[in-house]
Amino acid sequence: MLPSARLPGLLLATLLLTGTAAAEAPSQMPPDQQWQPLFQQVQRAQLFKDQKTFADAVPRQDASALMAEWQRAQTQPGYALPAFVAEHFAVPGDAAAYVPPAGETLRAHIDGLWPVLTRSTDTVDPRGSLLPLPKPYVVPGGRFREVYYWDSYFTMLGLASSGRWQQVRDMLDNFAWQLDQYGHIPNGNRSYYLSRSQPPFFSLMVDLLATHEGDDAYRRYLPQLRTEHAFWMRGAEGLAPGAASERVVRMNDGSLLNRYWDARAVPRTESWTDDLATAATVPDRAPSQVYRDLRAGAESGWDFSSRWLVHPAELGSIHTTEIVPVDLNSLLFHLETTLARASRVSGDRMAARAFARQAERRKAAINALLWDERQGWYADRDLERGTPRPALTAAALFPLWLEVASPAQARRTADAVEIQLLREGGLLTTTENTGQQWDAPNGWAPLQWAAVDGLQHYGQDALARKIGVRFLRTVQTVYDRDGKLVEKYVVDGSAGGGGGGEYPLQDGFGWSNGVALALLDRLCGEGKRCENAGDVGQ
Repeated sequence: MLPSARLPGLLLATLLLTGTAAAEAPSQMPPDQQWQPLFQQVQRAQLFKDQKTFADAVPRQDASALMAEWQRAQTQPGYALPAFVAEHFAVPGDAAAYVPPAGETLRAHIDGLWPVLTRSTDTVDPRGSLLPLPKPYVVPGGRFREVYYWDSYFTMLGLASSGRWQQVRDMLDNFAWQLDQYGHIPNGNRSYYLSRSQPPFFSLMVDLLATHEGDDAYRRYLPQLRTEHAFWMRGAEGLAPGAASERVVRMNDGSLLNRYWDARAVPRTESWTDDLATAATVPDRAPSQVYRDLRAGAESGWDFSSRWLVHPAELGSIHTTEIVPVDLNSLLFHLETTLARASRVSGDRMAARAFARQAERRKAAINALLWDERQGWYADRDLERGTPRPALTAAALFPLWLEVASPAQARRTADAVEIQLLREGGLLTTTENTGQQWDAPNGWAPLQWAAVDGLQHYGQDALARKIGVRFLRTVQTVYDRDGKLVEKYVVDGSAGGGGGGEYPLQDGFGWSNGVALALLDRLCGEGKRCENAGDVGQ
């Protein structure tokens, strides 16, 4: 492994971080640890419909004073937990619904949403869970009041379509700052997200900015690209065949691949009672392992999906850490190829060759171990069984998107996707309808973009266009009817907002906005500017 270059990154952090943010650094201990017994009492009492609400609440005192006051309050006549929380916490409320001007096109609506979804938190209350970021950023919307890692790439696609390159650069600077500050990019800028990351999209963000700034982007972010790689590969040295350490797995043939992981093995702070309930359904498993697998599922971004379940109808059968995902490893192939390029343009030929070799080894391993020759598509690998998992999912398109596949593999994958996943409203996430949000009948914007762009890389333009046009029409139908974009969509023909999962459908919505604009640009036709899905044509 090549060591991460920390000193240039630390210099960037110093330049980016304002003095106030540094001086008032918040606690990196999440609320379920800082005020553990009070946190547990509030969540067990279900004072809030959404468990994330209390995780995001800000106490009006520091932790020690708060806990002392709570202990005292419980001995007083008339003590009531709701009243105590109302007095001692600033609890976030629901965001005001955004009402767009009448008659706006889809493009104009999204362009108008960017300022609504932009936040600046270079200083934060150090008693709360929110972590500062030096530059403004775009949040997804709804309950998601902070920036999210993999969401942001797709949001940045839309910002680029809107010509907002300074915001693209600001968000990339924020992620570079997090790599310098924490050694990785957290799931989101909350203390309770620090124990995990999300799908590694930093290298794609650098690629995006490089389309505007050229090779300077690769040179500028090379230290942070190296830090990102070191984080995902930590523990690889000396790992025996068949063994795993954190996010790294040494396969039986000696090749290195990766999995999702979380440093903590306790209920998620933002879903605490849900995780307790899930673990209680499987008394034959250690609760800590269930919690770890739930958290690893959250790191995957697919929280939750039959992809991670032994029994598709039972969330308690989640085994995320026993699965090598095809999309994660395709993303890490892209990171390694980007590191090779960034090292080359920076004049470090030795590092460029080393990263190129790592990328080629990973590509060979993906095509040997994550390709199902019998069925003709890419699949996650089940470590316990030593075989590909049988179901086709939209993740099978990541090796096309990130150019891991051979032309023959791309053709067979495209054929399978068209038969099994293509629907009237776009691309299904999986073929399983389990009640989990990353399953049928839902379609998600990031997966539509990966499919369209990936299929076009291999000349599968007709299928790419079908997926993109159908999804755009779904987005347009919901916008015309409800005046908003949403987090996920039903793509089986009913053209509505998606459902399932742990929380209600959210409005906003960062990555749907970004992908809609990117698809309008991609599918519109040279020299044209499409305002609505209907302008795109068939």
